[in-house]
Amino acid sequence: MLAHVIGKKSKPVKNVVERGAVKKFAESIGDLHPIFTCEETGKQSMYNNNIAPPTFPRVFDYGTIEELELPAKGLIHGEETFHYERPLIVGEEINCYAEVKDYYERKGKSGEMGFLLLKRYGEDLEGNLIFTEEQVVIITEAVRKEMMV
Repeated sequence: MLAHVIGKKSKPVKNVVERGAVKKFAESIGDLHPIFTCEETGKQSMYNNNIAPPTFPRVFDYGTIEELELPAKGLIHGEETFHYERPLIVGEEINCYAEVKDYYERKGKSGEMGFLLLKRYGEDLEGNLIFTEEQVVIITEAVRKEMMV
């Protein structure tokens, strides 16, 4: 169903690791570690600034992958992993983009399900990789039928 989008990427989108957004994100996940929220702690750290929580890239804009049209609701969030080369520093600008790595289908108890594997990238403005995020989006049979209409 989505095999035609495997390998397609979005165009990079510039994002900012904004202090207020990092603080709100840390509060929302219940992790108020001072390295995320206290400016003085950030200044005294090895980074000379605050850093973002590891799952913070969920809030970034990764652009649109042409021909990948998914419904706004009804999808199941499967596995998700992050890999970092270094932390995200508060105030820095980064470019983010996404790629469809794979798509396959399997028969389950509730019918035919689709598994969409996405990989997201965050790079500094010089093109150096900061992080990757891999996620699996599960598309149930009911959602698949809706998408085919």
